[in-house]
Amino acid sequence: MTEYGEYVLSPDRQLTDAEKKLVWKKPSTHKVSEEERRICSEIKRNWNRGEMKIANILLEGDAGSGKTQLAKALSAHFGLPYTKVTCFSDMDKSDIIGAILPVISSERLAKMEAAEQTVWKAIYESDGFQSITEILMDALGISQEQAALKMRQLLKRAAENTDGETVEYRFYPSEIVRAYQRGYLLEIQEPNVIRDAAVLMALNSALELDGSINLPTEIIHRHPDFIAVITTNRSYAGTRPLNEALRDRVQHTEKMDLPTKPIMIERVMAKTGFQDEQVLGILADIILMLDKTARANAIKGVAGMRSFFYWADAIAAGASASESLYHKVIYKITTDSEEIKLLEEALENHGLFASLKEAEIQLKKNENLTML
Repeated sequence: MTEYGEYVLSPDRQLTDAEKKLVWKKPSTHKVSEEERRICSEIKRNWNRGEMKIANILLEGDAGSGKTQLAKALSAHFGLPYTKVTCFSDMDKSDIIGAILPVISSERLAKMEAAEQTVWKAIYESDGFQSITEILMDALGISQEQAALKMRQLLKRAAENTDGETVEYRFYPSEIVRAYQRGYLLEIQEPNVIRDAAVLMALNSALELDGSINLPTEIIHRHPDFIAVITTNRSYAGTRPLNEALRDRVQHTEKMDLPTKPIMIERVMAKTGFQDEQVLGILADIILMLDKTARANAIKGVAGMRSFFYWADAIAAGASASESLYHKVIYKITTDSEEIKLLEEALENHGLFASLKEAEIQLKKNENLTML
């Protein structure tokens, strides 16, 4: 057994110091789920079985059901560096593979705007450990989608302003390629939003167990330790289902629902330190009812564990349970007046507003007793 536990997949593999920092460290509040145990056992059992190997996982389900937390936990169990890519609708092949960028002379660089100079310098000073998208995100403090757009703008400007000089180019791999080639655990978030069929085809190809990726500079093969964990929300009104070819490349799928009420309470207690089980039971009932009502009425927002964590934490710090219900839960689902009315009616009809008022009275009594 290694420092990473019984499920480590390649005990003889030596990670660099930088890679060790990418292996997720489970906090003391982390509660191991049944899904977590099941996936770890399945992957470990089949790891050396050739064509029966399990290395592409799909976690599909409710927002806030713990998909990303589970993906990170797998990194900890397997002893693999964790990284992720968040998909967006206008992704192109360079976001899957990487980009060929010009090496701009210091004279041309000096003529550029300060912001562009910052970006190019960050790119050229990188050690290759970060993907080009990560470099732009860190340098400019922007999102992954904004970084991809910025990269295209930089390429266009650089191509238009060569001043007649011969330009040298250098290839910078994407986060996907980096994980694929180095044997990391890669979380691919929401690939169902990708619109371009060519992009999906490139992603599908990368997920073949014995696959390879044709880069502009070379052909690379899938590292034997590479694991892809696809996380996607269950289809709501207006969203596209996951691409069939992509789904077909998955060897194990978990249906991620909101946890049962006792597990919800257990996780909130561990995360927030708030130990009033009776009050947490009422909050959990409200979360579950709001989630159910939102689905039934095609309201796009969802109530999940994240809302539960922050709502319970606010109450534990002395906030009004009724007031914080709106700021931590309901307004996160929707701010549309008609939709809020539907949610309120559901809580009223099931006596949950009354239960919440009773909980507030009990919390106030407990607070007064503590002060005595």
